[in-house]
Formats: sequence, structure tokens, C-alpha cells
Amino acid sequence: MSEHEDNWHALTTAEVFARLRSGPEGLSDREAVRRLERHGPNRIPEAKTAGPLRRLLRQFDDILIHVLLVAAAITAMLGHWADAGVILGVVVINALIGFVQEGRAENALAAIRGLLTPKTTVLRDGQRTERAVEELVPGDVVLLQPGDRVPADLRLFRVHGLQLQEATLTGESMAVEKHTAPLDPDTPLADRANLAFAGTLVVAGQGEGVVVATGEETELGRISTMMREVRTLTTPLLRQMRRFGKRLTWVILLMSALAFVFGIGLRQMPVSDMFLIAVGLAVAAIPEGLPAILTITLAIGVQRMARRNAIIRRLPAVETLGAVSVICTDKTGTLTRNEMTVRRVRMAGCDCRVEGVGYDPHGRVLQDGEVLSPERSPALGELARAMALCNDATLDEAEQGWRVIGDPLEGALLVFCLKLGLDPDRERERYPRVDVIPFDPAYRFMATLHHDHEGTHFVLLKGAPEVVLERCVRQRTATGEAALDRSRWTVALEALASEGLRLLAVARRDWSGPKSELLFDDVAGDFVLLGVVGMIDPPREEAVEAVQRCHEAGIRVKMITGDHAVTALAIARQLGLATQQGALTGNELDALDDASLRSRAMAVDVFARTSPGHKLRLVEALQAQGAVVAMTGDGVNDAPALRRADVGIAMGRGGTEAAREAAEMVLADDNFASIVHAVHEGRTVYDNLRKALLFILPTNGAEALILLAALLLGLVMPISALQVLWVNMVTAVTLALALAFEAAEPDI
Repeated sequence: MSEHEDNWHALTTAEVFARLRSGPEGLSDREAVRRLERHGPNRIPEAKTAGPLRRLLRQFDDILIHVLLVAAAITAMLGHWADAGVILGVVVINALIGFVQEGRAENALAAIRGLLTPKTTVLRDGQRTERAVEELVPGDVVLLQPGDRVPADLRLFRVHGLQLQEATLTGESMAVEKHTAPLDPDTPLADRANLAFAGTLVVAGQGEGVVVATGEETELGRISTMMREVRTLTTPLLRQMRRFGKRLTWVILLMSALAFVFGIGLRQMPVSDMFLIAVGLAVAAIPEGLPAILTITLAIGVQRMARRNAIIRRLPAVETLGAVSVICTDKTGTLTRNEMTVRRVRMAGCDCRVEGVGYDPHGRVLQDGEVLSPERSPALGELARAMALCNDATLDEAEQGWRVIGDPLEGALLVFCLKLGLDPDRERERYPRVDVIPFDPAYRFMATLHHDHEGTHFVLLKGAPEVVLERCVRQRTATGEAALDRSRWTVALEALASEGLRLLAVARRDWSGPKSELLFDDVAGDFVLLGVVGMIDPPREEAVEAVQRCHEAGIRVKMITGDHAVTALAIARQLGLATQQGALTGNELDALDDASLRSRAMAVDVFARTSPGHKLRLVEALQAQGAVVAMTGDGVNDAPALRRADVGIAMGRGGTEAAREAAEMVLADDNFASIVHAVHEGRTVYDNLRKALLFILPTNGAEALILLAALLLGLVMPISALQVLWVNMVTAVTLALALAFEAAEPDI
């Protein structure tokens, strides 16, 4: 039996049960025990992590530190304990600074493991029972209720209005409607609506599913495996510092060796004195104050960035931000508002545009520059009334602004009603709901039955345009009704879809007599099409300006989203991203080898229908081209790419704990513009560090030359190793600190 499959979504439920040798009644306890022995417990294995002692010892793995440790040992053997103690003190302080900054990857893995709940409801021997999540095996039948966290990857076979919040996995905030029908084998991961993934949350409805993957075989487990395997890159500054350290070490060793030979061979000086002189030369040439300057300068950058809503979790990330050449960013909530907004309304003979963005109900509905209202356009008023009635959402005005309780798409319809001047609450009182057929992805519509307190009943239908249109025979016009012009509506829908809008059609059917129950036969046909609504999650205004600033600074912005390519390109055009190369989809990414992806990754700025593996491959491809990559993310699926990126940026408001733990920076306001501010501060920090280095290194060089000149001239050593350390750690650091507080240069 092979449970590790990628095509469970393409099989019928009968085929799934046959392949798993299970059934709707679940497994027997005896069979479950056998499978548990074979497959192991349903848990994500913990990664082997370095203990505190090993992490502390790693801080001494630096060639300049090795030189200082040898110098301290020699000084101690010669009985100069004060000098040796000060040298060791400097080394230990630097090690403690690095030690405190480590351990984030282990925390990220712990956050992922915490997404699995301890208990779940299953069918065993046909009986409903609770079992520990770790005991689940492929073939188990799991029952889902609102509030449950999905315990393993499931193939659903019964659903009733089931909706899952998959933000922990995909980063998309809208609940996903689930169904049981088989899908095309090439369906992207984000569109596999007949699967329920481990770690996602049930927000509405009920469902039953059979376990198809547990532990590391789940999508969540695969992400955890990627997290353990991903190698974290060092920052550009640290790489440069290591190269510089190696070169400086060879210069120091050569200079000290030549001085030692010269003193013993030509000056006939005692060996112990020459050891001290050689140590003094080494200590003088090594910029011991540099780590302190580095830490203080980066800390100043952290404080400045925090004032711009960018919280730095690891100090070197401040400098790396200044070197970023590519920003890979999510669309929803980062570049866009994450608030669906009605932009277009199309009726027979009427094409309206809607002002305003987000859930704020301030704005106008316009046709050819004329402001519309229910009184001026009764047909549009009837459409808005249907939007308000065939709707389960509510709008709430809070201190932070307007928010939607319910589905964001339905919330956008209510906002449109208020902009038109129609009060949804008042309409719901005038036309109470009698019955409802809830929305279901299987039939892609919602229908409601209403009455007007005077015995008249009518049915409203809202759903996918192609589904609603096939049930319509007439269309509402400004003067009444007319036969439905299907060809014209087909052209209109294609035009709206090309703008990246999400479309909903609304229709009405009047009922001649009293009615108390709404059946599927009642919505089979004979409807009047009222109109079609086009919605989009609009870009943040500040994001448009931020993208332009990035381009002016030579930084490429690449949008990575789970949305369809048409929607992604529409948003990209509004943001000012390059769209000449079109959008690269997840399926197209899978077809490219690593070499081809490297060239395409640099050329294309829009990536659609992506999965966790795609994001990680994109980051690696861009880095292979020499780019310094910043990557934003909010879901568990983003954690591997966040860790691999030179700078991982997590969302503070909507992000998961796993994403925040894997990232170097957290955005307090989930706003792309804050990233641009942080990059500006990073460049300022990098520039100030360069100034500090140009000040400190000549100071060290001068000290070493003074000692070398005294030896060559046969003079008494003018300064001891302890005094050199005092100059390096106090005087030089104090003067260099002023450079750390420098304001940004005009051309930064």
C-alpha cells in the first residue's frame, strides 16, 4: 500500500478507499495498530539541534579570535596575567554577543509542530471515538467540526458547508470552500479543494475525510523537512569580514614572525621579551573594537527601523537589508489591502464604476460621470437590494475602522450597497429571509427565499457568472425586462475577467404563491439576470509609491502569490511591476530545470499559483544569479524560503508563529512600504559601518607600525599590549561611535 501519493485529489472517493483498503466506517482498532507499527506515529520529528555549549563554542570559530586566544595563552605563560585577562575578556564578550543571537530555526520548527492538536474525532469499527493525533494512520476516517484543527492530510468524502482557513499553510486569509468531487491531476496545491491539509482550521460546516498522509508525509511535514534541510546563508557583511579576517591574519602572523626573528637574530633580545613584542604587534593590528562598533551601529539601525514598523530579530539583518537587490513579496495584505472592493457593476445597458477602496463605505457609484442612486437608477437599486439580502456577512464599525464579519466577498457587496445609499439592515427587515441554500463549491451558488410581509415571495441567486447565467432566461433593463442576450454577456464577462476582477452574478425569480421551503428544483431556471459585480483586492496606495522607490534604488520587486495569473498581472500593472514577460505559474515552474529557472526568475516579476517548494526554488535561483534576496511571508509554507533568503520578512499581524520565528525581520503593520523604509535604513547603516571601518583600521595600522618602528630602531616598546587594548576598545570605539549616528547621505 503506497500512501505517499500526490494525486489523491484526482481520484474518486471509491478509488481512494480502495487504494487505502478502508471505507466510510473507518478502520478496526486491530488494523489501526498494525498500520501504526508500519507507518509510525503521526507527528513531525524534532530536528537535532545544537546544545547551548556547542552554540557557545561556535562563537570562537573565527581566525582572528584564534590569534587573540594564542596571544592570551602566550601572555599568560609569560606571567602577564592582567594582559591575558583583558584579551580573554574581549574575546568572551564578543562570543556572548553572537551566542544570544542564535537558535531561531529550532523555535520555527517548534512552532510548526505546535500546529497539530493532541486529540481528534475518528471512526473506529464504525463507532465515533476520540483518539490521540499521534495514533492516526492512513485509512482512518476523521470527523471535522468548526474549531477543529485538521490532524493529518485528508481526502474529503462528505462535506456540508465545510470551510477551512488555510492561512497557516498558504498565507491567504479567505476561508476555502471544500467539496468532494475529483479534480484534474495537474491542479495546483492551493486549488485542491477536496483535500484538507494538516494544521489548517475548520471555520464553518462539517465534513468527513479519510487520512491519506501522516507525519512527515503531510504537506506540513514536508515543510518541516525543508526547514531542517535549508541552509541559512551568512550575511554579505559577515562574508566580507571573514575574507578580510583571513587576509589580516596572514599579514599579522607574517609581521609578528619577521619581528620575532629580527629581534632575536639581529637585536639579540631575550625570547620572552620578543614573545611579548610579537603579542603586542598582533593585538595592535587586530581591530578588537570592531565587533563592539558593529553591534552598536546595527543596534542603532534596529531602533530606527522599529520606529518605521520593522522589528529586527537578528542584528546582522540590518546590514543585509542595505545590500538587498531583489524583494520577493506576497500580494495579499502586503502589496494589497486584503479588503475586497467592488470596482465594476455591469447590467444590461449600464456599466458602472465604483470609487473608494476597502471596507470604508465612503465613495460614489458612477456611470459616465453621473452619480447614481437607487432613486436615479431603480434597476441598480434592485441589484444592490439582492446583494444585501442574498448575503450572510455583516459590517461593523470599530475604532480601527470598518471590518467585515463573514465572507470578505459578501462584505464587499454590503459596502457597495452603502456607497449607493442603500441600508442593508433596513432591506433585511423589509424582506425577511424564509429559507436558504448555502453556497457550496460543488454547485457554486447561494440562493435565498424572501417575502415582503404582504404575501409576495421571491428567490435570489448569487454565484459564479456561468452558473447563474445558465439558469436565466431574461435580463433586467432600465425600463423593465428583456430576453437574455447571452453572446453580449459572454463578451462582457471576458472583458471584466481580463482586468483581474473576481466576478459574481446576481439573479431574481418571483414566486406566484406562498412558499416556506427552498428546494434545488426551485433554482433550476426561469431567473431574471440583475447584473454582474466585479471585485478586486486593491493595492495599497503607499505600496505603489514604495515599488517606484525600489526601482529608483535599483531593487527588483517580484510578486509571488497563490492567485490566478490574470488577477496577479492586473494587480502587478497597478503597482508598476514589469509585466512584459507575463506571469510564471507554479505548473510552469515545475517544468523548468534549475538552469532555466535562474534566467527566468530574474526576467519575470510576477509568479502565480505557487506552492512552498516553488518559493524556496525561486529564492535559490535568484541567489545563484548573485542577487541578495529579501523574502516576505506569513504562512507556515513560507518558513523554508524565509530561512533560506538573505533577509526573511514575516508579517506581524497576520503571520504565523512559525514564519515569525524563521524570519530576521517582522513587519508590525504588514505593509510593503515598511520594507522600503527598512532597506533605506539598512543602506544608511552599511554606509556608516564603512565610515567606521575606514577610521578604525588606520588606527590599528598606526599602532602596529609604531611598535614595529621601535623594534627596528632599537627603542623601548612605547606601548604594552594592555595599553593597546585600551586604545582599541575605548578611544577608537568612542570616536567611531559618532560615525554610527550619522544621518543618511542624500544619495543613499
